[in-house]
Amino acid sequence: MRKIDKRVAEAYFRARTWLVIICLIIGGIVSFGVVAFAEALSRFTILGMPAHYYMGAQGAVVMFVILLFVNAVISDRIDRKFGIDEEQNTRVSSGKVLDH
Repeated sequence: MRKIDKRVAEAYFRARTWLVIICLIIGGIVSFGVVAFAEALSRFTILGMPAHYYMGAQGAVVMFVILLFVNAVISDRIDRKFGIDEEQNTRVSSGKVLDH
């Protein structure tokens, strides 16, 4: 395996860290936003249930799955941008741990 320049590695991990932070912020806003606006949301119904209940029971779970998918897609793009190819790494190491 080739060695990666320290500046490139720092930029890679900075991009990945920002992605995780953004996903956590969105997840927190969705989770706690429903609670914060429960009274206002209770005026509306979704599929016969109060909106705050539906969003708490189903919306947060759906948003979590969407965030997982988006995180995977963006992570792959970041990996490609920085030249990280998981298949090549597996082939080179043959599944073994290499000493660096």
